[in-house]
This record gives sequence, structure tokens and C-alpha cells, in this order.
Amino acid sequence: MPAIAATELCLIRHAPALSEGRMAGRRDVAADCSDAGAFAALRARLPKAARLISPALRCRQTAAALWPDLPAPPTDPRLWEQDFGAWEDRPYADLPDLGPLSLADLAAHRPPQGESFADLGARVLPALTEASAAGPCILIAHAGVIRAALGMALGSTPQGLAFQIAPLSLTRLIYAGGAWSIASVNEAAR
Repeated sequence: MPAIAATELCLIRHAPALSEGRMAGRRDVAADCSDAGAFAALRARLPKAARLISPALRCRQTAAALWPDLPAPPTDPRLWEQDFGAWEDRPYADLPDLGPLSLADLAAHRPPQGESFADLGARVLPALTEASAAGPCILIAHAGVIRAALGMALGSTPQGLAFQIAPLSLTRLIYAGGAWSIASVNEAAR
């Protein structure tokens, strides 16, 4: 039986956002890219692959810190973080407690004037599929995007909400034989 060709999709969450304790989904905040050692360690573990990033400033800055000698990778607006609408720029302490919701209900919940996690998944999943169809790919994006990718691999978008995704962490997905699998989640930068 011939070997099944596999494609690796490396998802990197941007460096820590300088959000001052306030919600920053679509709010375009900078990233703390001061830990040169963490960037060097992460860069050494990444494959040679196509690169694609969210247009957010924090993702562009993370890419520049990872690959200072390379041109900026292309951006894809579908890789933006979830739009939290009226919750954007609000202190985290002032946000409603959604902890009692099931994962399915949480995925369907839409902040006022925003999008739900299910909406995010519907926007992100075609971008992930297209990126991986071209071969191995590295994406720099947001926790919500990576959670949506994990949900895709698990066959249930809401299941992605069960994961915590650390800043500047690496998550690896493999596409082979028409199916996604999770190789690792939250690999630390060093």
C-alpha cells in the first residue's frame, strides 16, 4: 500500500498582546516581542514552509521577530481574531461570565454587534484548508483561530473552545488521507 502524503500546518499564536487588561479581538494592539531567545528557539523548530499571517499588528510584529531577514509574509483577513463587537476594549473584569454555558452554547453565543465562535470557525476553516492544500504552511494568528483549527481536527468546532492557547506557542496539525489529526498543542517557544 502506498504511503499517504501528509501536510503539516503549524499554527503560532502571536507574542503576548499589549492589551492593558482589555478585550482585544479586532482591536489592533501591539505585541511584546522583547524575548529574543524565545523567538530564536521557536524559529529553530519550525519547518521550511510557506508562511501566512493575520493582518493584525501583533501578528505582523511576531512574524517580523521570527523572520527578521525575510520579507513580510502575505496576510489573510480571514485569520483575524473573533470580533467581540461591543465588548472590544472593555476591561476583562467587566465582561459577562459565560462559564456556565456548554461548549456548544458558548460557540453559538454572539457578543452584541460581534460574531460568535461558530462564525469565526466558518470564516477561518476555508482559509486553513486552502493554506494546507498548497503544502506545509506556518500561520501566525490568534488563540481563537487556533481553537477553531483544533475544533476542525476534532470534527466539532465547539470542542476547540476546550483548549487554552498560550502566547507564542506552536500547535501542529497534520492533514493526511482526507482527515486532520492533532500532532501537538501549545508547544512552548523554548
